[in-house]
Amino acid sequence: MAAYLPLRERVPVLRGRGSECGALDQLIEAVRAGASRVLVVRGESGVGKTALLDYLAGHASGCRVVRAAGVQTEMEFAFAGLHQLCAPMLDHLGRPPVPQREALRTAFGISAGPAPNRFFIGLAVLGLLSAVAGERPLVCVVDDEQWLDRASAQVLGFVSRRLAAEPVGLVFAARDPGDELAGLPQLTVQGLEERDAGALLDSVLTGPVDARVRDRIIAETRGNPLALLELPWGLTPDQLAGGFGLPGEMPLSGRMEDSFRRQLGALPAQTRWLLLLAAADPSGDPLLVWRAAEQLAIPAQAATPAVEARLVEFAARVRFRHPLARSAAYRSASLQDRQQVHGALAEATDAELDPDRRAWHRAQAAPGPDEQVAAELERSAGRAQRRGGLAAAAAFLERAALLTSDPARRAQRMLAAAQVKHDEGALDAALGLLVAAGAGPPDALRAAEVEHLRGQIAFNQQRGTTAPPLLLGAARLLGPLNASLAREAHLEALIAAMWAATWAAPACGRRPRPRSARRPLRTRRARPTSFSTRSRCVSPGDTQPPCLRSPGRSSCFANWTPAPANASTKPAAGCGLAASDAPEPSSPWSCGTSSPGMPSPPGGSRSLATRVLSWTCSSRSTSWPKPTFWPASLPRRPKCSTKTS
Repeated sequence: MAAYLPLRERVPVLRGRGSECGALDQLIEAVRAGASRVLVVRGESGVGKTALLDYLAGHASGCRVVRAAGVQTEMEFAFAGLHQLCAPMLDHLGRPPVPQREALRTAFGISAGPAPNRFFIGLAVLGLLSAVAGERPLVCVVDDEQWLDRASAQVLGFVSRRLAAEPVGLVFAARDPGDELAGLPQLTVQGLEERDAGALLDSVLTGPVDARVRDRIIAETRGNPLALLELPWGLTPDQLAGGFGLPGEMPLSGRMEDSFRRQLGALPAQTRWLLLLAAADPSGDPLLVWRAAEQLAIPAQAATPAVEARLVEFAARVRFRHPLARSAAYRSASLQDRQQVHGALAEATDAELDPDRRAWHRAQAAPGPDEQVAAELERSAGRAQRRGGLAAAAAFLERAALLTSDPARRAQRMLAAAQVKHDEGALDAALGLLVAAGAGPPDALRAAEVEHLRGQIAFNQQRGTTAPPLLLGAARLLGPLNASLAREAHLEALIAAMWAATWAAPACGRRPRPRSARRPLRTRRARPTSFSTRSRCVSPGDTQPPCLRSPGRSSCFANWTPAPANASTKPAAGCGLAASDAPEPSSPWSCGTSSPGMPSPPGGSRSLATRVLSWTCSSRSTSWPKPTFWPASLPRRPKCSTKTS
C-alpha cells in the first residue's frame, strides 16, 4: 500500500447528476401521489447507477423500499432474484387468488406441486406488490438487472407492463437491459462532464499530479466516476507527478478490475481467503461464510483489513463495494483454491434446506468426473423444472453431463439438457448440446430423439424447408422404437410442411395466365376448423370430399376413388418434401384421425405426414379449390398471383 498514493475518505456526493436526480425525484413524487412508475437506469459499469439507486432509496421518505441485486454466480438459480425482492413481503402472500399464490409458493420452493405456470407467477407478484402498496407506497429497486436469472427477469418485465393505479415504483439498473425490459422508460447515465470529473478526481488525490496525467485520466475514463476513484490506486506517486501517463492499453472495466486486484494483493493471505469465500457464495449469507471459514481455519479477525480498505462489508448480508471487486477476488485465485473454497461452502450448506446450492458448490469443487455429484445435480434439475426454472434445470443437466464418466449416460444427459434449452427458447445453445449428445456411443433411440429435436429447432428458428425432412426422418427412425413419439413427429412434419408451403413464393408453382382467361372460382370454401375436432380425407379424383359435404361428422375415412393413373403426386417446391416422400398414385391421400370403430387410413401414419402435404403442395389443378381445408391454428395460405381457373 505504501507504493501507491493514499486516498482521502470518500464522501457520497453525487457530482454532476442534477438531471438524473431530478428524474428520480419526480418518480418518487408520482408514487407518493398514488401513481405507478417504471424506470430503467442504464449505463456502463461504474458510471454511477448504484449511487443513483442509493439516492432514490434515501429520498423515498414515506415509502416502503425493497431492494434486490442480480449476482453473476446466481444466474442459474431459477427465481433467485425474484425471491430476493419478494422475500420481505411474503407475509402478504395470502392476498392473491389461490392458483396464483400456489404457483408462486411452488416457484420459491415453499410448497410442492406441479411445474407452475409463468403467467400465474407474474400475476401473483403483481398482486403481491399491489397488496403491499395498499398499506404504504412501495418502491422496488433492482440493481444489476443484467445478472438476474432469466425467469426472474421475465416475471419482473411482465409486472412492469401491468402496473396501473397502484402506488408502486419499479426501478431497474442495468448495463445493457435485456429483452425482458424492452419498451420500458429509460434513463441513460453518461460519464461526468470534464469539470465535474476533474473535481471528483481532485477530491481523492492528496499529492501533486502532473497536468498532462490528470487530463489523460479524465479523457481515458470518459468521466466514469468509479474509474476516476479507483484508477489512481494503480499509479505510483512518481507516475502521477512525473508525467509518465497511464500504463498499458486495457478496456475500462478491465482496468478497474485490475485496480481492485492490486488492492487485494496488498491484503494478508487469510483476508484474501475470506474474500474468496465471500465471492464464491452468491447468497451473501454471513453465517454460511463464517461456517465455511471455520472449516478453513480462517479467524474472524481476517475480515478487518478488507473492511478497513472498504472492499467488503460484513453486516446482515455480505456486500462487496462493487461487482468488479467480487469478480477480482474470485478470478485472482487459482483453480485449486476455488475448488477448495467451494468444497468448504458445500460442507457448510444445509443439505435439507438448500440442496440445490449445495449440489452446485459440490460440482464446482469436483476436480473431475464424479457420478455421485452428477446424480445430485440431475435431481436438482428435476426440482428446478418442477418450479418452472428451465434455465436452472438446463445448467444443472449440462454440468451433470460434464461430470459423467460413462459415455452413454453422458450423451443422454446432454440430450436432456438440449431438450430443456429448447423448451426455454435458447435454440443455439440447444444445437450446441445436440452435437455433444450425438457424439456418444451408437444408440438407435437416442439418435432418433436427437434428429427429432434438431427438426423441432429448425422449425422454431425459421418456417422454411429445412424442418419437414428432418422431422419426417425422425418419425421414420422413431416408428419401430417409440410409437407415441413417432406420431408426434409425423404431425409436426405435417405442420412444418404446411408452413413451408404457405410462405413459398410462388406457392402454386404455375405460370401465370392472362387475366382474361381466368374465371372466378364459385365453389364455396370450407370453414377452417381445427385438426383436433374434424378430420379430413381427400383424393385427387374427388370433386368434393365427404368430410366437407358433412362438416359436422367427427370422422370421414371411407373408400375413395383412386387417383387417376396420370395424376402427378410430386410435391411442389416450397413444402420441404423430397420426391421420394410422395404417395403412390393409387393410394388415397388422408389427413386426420378416425373415430373409434372406423378403419385406419391406408398408408398408416405416413399418409398423415406426407400424402396430404403432397396434395396441398401439388402443382396440378384439381376440380375444387385448394387448399380446401386449413387448420385454425395456422395462418391462411397467401393468395398466389399466378392462380388459374
